[in-house]
Amino acid sequence: MIKENLAKVHENIRKACEKAGRNPKEVTLIAVSKTKPVPMLEEAYQAGSREFGENKAQEIMDKYPALPADIHWHMIGHLQRNKVKYVIDKVCLIHSVDSLRLAEEISSQAEKKQVEMDILVEVNIAEEESKFGTSREEAVRLVEEIARLPHIHIQGLMTIAPFVENPEDNREYFRQIRELSVDIMQKNIDNVNMSVLSMGMTGDYMVAIEEGATMVRVGTGIFGERNKGDYYGNA
Repeated sequence: MIKENLAKVHENIRKACEKAGRNPKEVTLIAVSKTKPVPMLEEAYQAGSREFGENKAQEIMDKYPALPADIHWHMIGHLQRNKVKYVIDKVCLIHSVDSLRLAEEISSQAEKKQVEMDILVEVNIAEEESKFGTSREEAVRLVEEIARLPHIHIQGLMTIAPFVENPEDNREYFRQIRELSVDIMQKNIDNVNMSVLSMGMTGDYMVAIEEGATMVRVGTGIFGERNKGDYYGNA
């Protein structure tokens, strides 16, 4: 099932890129494996997946030693400062940096582990109270502050758009993130790259790609619906 689902998602990525006049190689598919047991990740790995996204530090700690070393792990969920030390030397990209205090902890732990950490600044573009992320208005200031820290490198922006029945309803939000990234890029801030736009999930990733996404985070579309037999019960 996973192999077939992956093929379908890759085909949809190709179609969305074709519609937008983009090269499919510009888009990285992150298999969102949160709550999924190791055998399901192994199946996705055998089908070609190398980019996996997790929401919790504990799952990365558990799965990291159990799976091949050439996997790129992405921290896509809200990261508490006291958990940074557990993932800093295991992940390739932290998507969910939404405060200077979190960035300072990442910088500090990166120095201790002697690594350079790539991050994305999370923007709550729809200003939903239930979501983490900085506001659009505060994003530029936060980027400027984080950019001054050592051992941490801003590569772009991430957003979690609202859950909608019709993916077209999120098109404007994706467009706003793209515009914000261009605004930031034009400021030529040292230590800031805006080459990554992490946006779009199972329900709306094709629209996100049409609006410029370079990373899409797909879980259900690859692994199927979550169920009570999953990794953390019914989490």
